[in-house]
Amino acid sequence: MSEPVGSPAPHHDAVKIGIVSISDRASSGVYEDKGLPALQDWLTRALHNPIAFESRLIPDEQDGISAALVGLVNAGCCLVLTTGGTGPALRDVTPEATLAVAHKEMPGFGEQMRQISLKFVPTAILSRQVAVVRDQSLIINLPGQPKAIAETLEGLKDADGKQIVPGIFAAVPYCVDLIGGPYLETRDEVCKAFRPKNAVRAPRPA
Repeated sequence: MSEPVGSPAPHHDAVKIGIVSISDRASSGVYEDKGLPALQDWLTRALHNPIAFESRLIPDEQDGISAALVGLVNAGCCLVLTTGGTGPALRDVTPEATLAVAHKEMPGFGEQMRQISLKFVPTAILSRQVAVVRDQSLIINLPGQPKAIAETLEGLKDADGKQIVPGIFAAVPYCVDLIGGPYLETRDEVCKAFRPKNAVRAPRPA
């Protein structure tokens, strides 16, 4: 809903978000990485908050992935999104690296991502994405393809734009609230966040 003419613009918390693309070939320059631009584009469209991105392009090495995740959490990222390395191939170790640094596991995110992807391909059951909490940060593994990233974050809509299946990002802002992070505010036309009424914060003037 637009603000009345003459009213001050609402204030949105500035946030730091980590985005990590995990690929042997992209990190070595064999082909152009498309994961980081896809993540940055979607988050910029989805959030009202001013975002400072911390990006990493790294190979499929478990210890290196874990170290990158810990570094981003320690740098103050309230949210860390990874793309790549979540299948059953021998070099796919992103879930193991993520679980190794977890303080709490959040299995619902992975379950919902696979439900969304199953609407498109039966091989979605091969995806092993996980989500975890470390300190005051939420870390989520996403699929490797830009189209699948947007589908799992936004969910599925009909031709009129009505939500059919909720995307996982609808639950992200409230999860970040609960772990002591900043107040994330989404653009409803991209992804409408859900919060209980008692958790909704009135707009603050800039």
